[in-house]
Amino acid sequence: MTADTQPLRDLVAAELAVPIDPAIAAMAAAIAARHPGARSVLYYGSTLREARLDGLMLDFYLIVADYRAAFGAKWLAAANRLLPPNVFPFEHEGLVAKYAVLSEADFLRLASPRTRNVSVWARFAQPSRLAWVADSAARHSIIDAVARAAPTLLGAARPCVADTIDRLDLWREAFALTYKAELRAERGGRAGSVVDADPDRYRAFTLPALHAARLDAQLAGDRLRFDRPMSDCERSQGKRAWARRRREGKALTLLRLAKASATYAGGIDYLAWKISRHSGQPVTIKPWQRKWPIAGAITLLPRLLLKGAVR
Repeated sequence: MTADTQPLRDLVAAELAVPIDPAIAAMAAAIAARHPGARSVLYYGSTLREARLDGLMLDFYLIVADYRAAFGAKWLAAANRLLPPNVFPFEHEGLVAKYAVLSEADFLRLASPRTRNVSVWARFAQPSRLAWVADSAARHSIIDAVARAAPTLLGAARPCVADTIDRLDLWREAFALTYKAELRAERGGRAGSVVDADPDRYRAFTLPALHAARLDAQLAGDRLRFDRPMSDCERSQGKRAWARRRREGKALTLLRLAKASATYAGGIDYLAWKISRHSGQPVTIKPWQRKWPIAGAITLLPRLLLKGAVR
């Protein structure tokens, strides 16, 4: 940990430690108990902002020491290693959730600039909570990993944003880039609503995250001015990098949906529920699509794209 990253790490540590509903903590502990070698459980997503959890699906990431030990079954460990993460449904004391499984090493890699895949660093540049942790070493490890996410997001977005920008717009534009790099069911403007739900949090994180990304900037009120303007060459390279992320990200989403049909019971029904909830468009699953979920998802996707339910 360096002087440049310590202020951000302190913010992340404080945010992860914010108390959560005891029912959520109990669910996280129950998830950890299912997998030997569990190290930590992160709680994240839109339900962080909800007072009532009935009828909602909670989102967790389970961080494990080793896939083989966590699953026992060789094929599940191999699937998680080759195309992380595995995703599973879970119910506990009236609440429902899904949880994704990553090793400590994979989470650290996927939260950093070492990958073009936005799925982890985009999510954990947003607020999250440490819902369960095995020990102090696991706590320090997950804080360090989560603290990489926001600098990775802003560093990737920098070539695509203005040299002078409102600091909340910086986050809005950065998240908008990541939303376009995955197949998403959310309505337009979702990236902005993430920031608008907790603007003071993003104001506090801006300079520490930029310093950790080695992007020097000055702040006057809410206007942010980067010390070094982007060159035309850097902006062109940045746009090409995001075009590649979009191609790869949408392909990865399809592959993960196909894999989920083997690991996630009722996965196609969950997919339909989530698309309906976020897009406002009803999605009907036919009996044959439940029986053959991979083929069902493949045939469902073109219709959803044409209707604009998925982008």
